[in-house]
Amino acid sequence: MLTSQRKQLILQKLAADGQVQSKALSEAFDVSEDTIRRDLRELSAEGLLQRVHGGALPASAAVATFSERKTLALDSKRTIARRGAALIEPGQVVIIDGGTTTAELITFLPRDLELTVVTHSPGIALGLADHPRIEVVVIGGRLYRHSLVAVGAAAIEGIAKVRADLFFMGVTGIHCEAGLSTGDYEEASIKRAFSTRAAETVVLASAEKINTASRWVIGDVSMVNTLVVESATEESLLTPFTARGIDVIRA
Repeated sequence: MLTSQRKQLILQKLAADGQVQSKALSEAFDVSEDTIRRDLRELSAEGLLQRVHGGALPASAAVATFSERKTLALDSKRTIARRGAALIEPGQVVIIDGGTTTAELITFLPRDLELTVVTHSPGIALGLADHPRIEVVVIGGRLYRHSLVAVGAAAIEGIAKVRADLFFMGVTGIHCEAGLSTGDYEEASIKRAFSTRAAETVVLASAEKINTASRWVIGDVSMVNTLVVESATEESLLTPFTARGIDVIRA
């Protein structure tokens, strides 16, 4: 079998099963595990999967540039964002992460809503500028251009002074075993820090993020209290999350 044919079969199995294991692949194709690891390494370099210990998971499609992600699954993001916005109650302190889904979230906040929003995203802050009763606290730091958010030591220091009711965390991948992940090391650190400062963490997960993984781990899925998904999401995809005690809300 040609290498290209084997790689295609690996991708087909990954799409069908949601994960692949190096040992099982080596037995199925009658090749060494070293050969399979090389295949997985090359497929990972092409962005077609995410390697994990012992095998691979589907790569998240949500790691493109901010401008590219703005149009990715837009209808899905809007539906989920609308349902997420309904979780917010007047008078709360809410942390809103940067990202294209959270950018949609703020469009569904009523103009008469009284709220305090903490964010490290200049875009989120500007999007709330015309809401007269929403107090906006901006966390500063070094601008990470890929996601248009502040990162670094100054941001971490600012986050340490926050105590919030809700944190809307942006992720590029959520998987019961591989956890929560994103495409940048410093972003992962910021998200972990925010989560420790909120009573509850909410993840708005469009379909392309569920059961996928990205390069940098934010933490275990136990960090999440509520997962908001599309109404059409297959129950089999959500059962592992509800089994972990996560409240799953269908938008």
